[in-house]
Amino acid sequence: MEAPVPPPQEQPPRPRSHTVTTTSSSFTANLSASSSTLAYDREFLRTLPGLLMVTEIVLGLLVWTLIAGTEYFLYPAFGWVMFVAVFYWVLTVFFLIIYMTMTYTRIPQVPWTTVGLCFNGSAFILYLIAAIVDASSVTKELDSHNYNSWAASSFFAFVVTSCYAGNTYFSFISWRSRTLQ
Repeated sequence: MEAPVPPPQEQPPRPRSHTVTTTSSSFTANLSASSSTLAYDREFLRTLPGLLMVTEIVLGLLVWTLIAGTEYFLYPAFGWVMFVAVFYWVLTVFFLIIYMTMTYTRIPQVPWTTVGLCFNGSAFILYLIAAIVDASSVTKELDSHNYNSWAASSFFAFVVTSCYAGNTYFSFISWRSRTLQ
């Protein structure tokens, strides 16, 4: 025969403490203190790299809107040009915001000169390839209805490529002077 199991005993409720203790790390405190004000660098747009970046954004927008207004999806070459144009347009806007708000000064762990050189160098190379693909794909036989848009996008793609080449040069000079120190 099994022994009967005693019923569970109810324990009386414990009194609750009304004291709340919070802690914060020094990282959190520094982050909240430093992010309370955003700096704005008005002078960046007056520099040659700043002007080139704004030109890249404006003309890069033209490149992909001129193609996006057509039936580009029927031709894989224009899909590649769209990818490069939109991808680097978004990243260039992102970097412009970083430079304008001087966010790079708040994240010193990131080697910004190296990041800028890699970004501008890759943008130059991929935009050059995309511009060549764009120009070689524009023919009246392919689609005469979209010829003017594709031809204009090809022209602006080469202009944007030269802007990225200029910014690659300035990034290299900055990176070189940083590594020599």
